[in-house]
Amino acid sequence: MVFESHDDPHDVPVAPADGSANTSDDSVLALKILVAGGFGVGKTTLVGAVSEIRPLRTEERLSEAGAALDDSRDVVRKTTTTVAMDFGRITIRAGLSLYLFGTPGQDRFWFLWDDLAQGALGAVVLADTRRLEDCFPAVDYFENRGIPFLVAVNCFPEARAYGAGEVARALDLDRGTPVVLCDARDRDSGKEVLIRLVEHAGRVHTARLLDSVG
Repeated sequence: MVFESHDDPHDVPVAPADGSANTSDDSVLALKILVAGGFGVGKTTLVGAVSEIRPLRTEERLSEAGAALDDSRDVVRKTTTTVAMDFGRITIRAGLSLYLFGTPGQDRFWFLWDDLAQGALGAVVLADTRRLEDCFPAVDYFENRGIPFLVAVNCFPEARAYGAGEVARALDLDRGTPVVLCDARDRDSGKEVLIRLVEHAGRVHTARLLDSVG
């Protein structure tokens, strides 16, 4: 198992998901973001590409025993899998940092999701159009818990290209849930996904706040 990090994810001063934290002029607002999706969809790659620190990774080599449980038909080059979480950090602008928590993709590790989701502003659900059904559990999880999310289609070179609208219809997403296309290997592409998520989650939380006082 590999643990690599310059920061301790357990000591992250994450702001409440409702945005109610008070910060001084010289402080940094830290927002917690989840990166979820199916097995082998690019979660570890995305966190590693955008992180400005050496990411923490909890990976194990794929075994013959796990081959019976993990569908790796479209990810034949994948030799490791996340068994706990990935962790990274990116500064979006002065005074605003995102702490990224990548969830494990296999269903046998879903018991970890509730702990990882505590205090999260929102989530990125990564999707592979060759195995679009693999992201249904993540979509259902965040919809059922009211956690704002967007779907980021990781555009693998071998995969057939689909438009954002087609993906949204195939996943039967709630109206207003963003779908964006990205390359999880590219830092700028990944950063744009995160910016879109923060904007979307901000609108959702603001609307809920206004509804609660209206």
